[in-house]
Amino acid sequence: MPPNAPDWRALAHDVLAGKRLGEAEALAVLTSPDDELLDVLAGAFILRRAAFGREVRLHLIRNARSGGCGEDCGFCAQSRESTETVPEHPLQSADEILAGAHEAARLGAVRYCIVTSGRHTTPADLDSLCAAVRAVKRETSLEVCTSLGLLDENLARQLKAAGVDRYNHNLETSKRFFPEVCSTHDYEDRVETARVVKRAGLALCSGGIIGMGETLEDRVALAFAAAEVKADSVPVNFFDPRPGTPFGDRPRPAAADGLRALAMFRFVCPAAEVRAAGGREACLGPLQALALFPANSIFVDGYLTTSGQGHADDLAMIRAAGFEPGSLVQG
Repeated sequence: MPPNAPDWRALAHDVLAGKRLGEAEALAVLTSPDDELLDVLAGAFILRRAAFGREVRLHLIRNARSGGCGEDCGFCAQSRESTETVPEHPLQSADEILAGAHEAARLGAVRYCIVTSGRHTTPADLDSLCAAVRAVKRETSLEVCTSLGLLDENLARQLKAAGVDRYNHNLETSKRFFPEVCSTHDYEDRVETARVVKRAGLALCSGGIIGMGETLEDRVALAFAAAEVKADSVPVNFFDPRPGTPFGDRPRPAAADGLRALAMFRFVCPAAEVRAAGGREACLGPLQALALFPANSIFVDGYLTTSGQGHADDLAMIRAAGFEPGSLVQG
């Protein structure tokens, strides 16, 4: 460890003992020099191991309704501002969604994440989705996470009754930077949906994207906001520019910055499931395995509109790094 560097392991033990990281300490994680990167990851691993051991929980996404979104999020290939060609299809049938769940179970996924494009879900589509969820819960041991846009109390209760375990609604970025990302809805809309999820008794999955042009302070603010809404799961996406989107000419974050961000989220949200999510392969490249030291879950078999490195390669990476793919567990 370089002279006068923070003792990241000691800080981790302080967090385990009940210390809440301050914003200045979180920022110090992000501004730590490359010579300290392995020490930062070692500190984050102390927290990750205390909460999750060496298990890596596998998640598989089902793009149940793709394209044609009326929102204008600058990073998204499915938004109304994008000229990129992406697959477009209406809501898949309950049978199609169920078939995807059986495939997810075959691949060893812990959770099956059903995602639809758009601002919200219509009552008719919600009925179909709830039927699909009931079938998935009846025929598999998978936990089900849905990501269906903005949510109100009634919709949240319906999802809970159907058997949904977790709801994803990312805050995306800090409150300060959010207007640069989207203008068709407000940051407060996203926070309120997160709160609705918790009030309904659903687990909350809520994180964001790093590398869109935000400051390091914005990244810290996002982590603290995720902690404030009591996110049970915090996906950290790495910006991977999509041609044809307003953000398409912005660079990817450096791999070391991505790893520092994962470590910072682990220090701020020590007991949450931290996921190395979209853009993992493109951003982290050969350093992907290091993400497993702060993060305890990953997506396998691709994302909404992009492919990943492949299920077999993910499993090989996990085992080569000394971790184990997660079993089908509840909670």
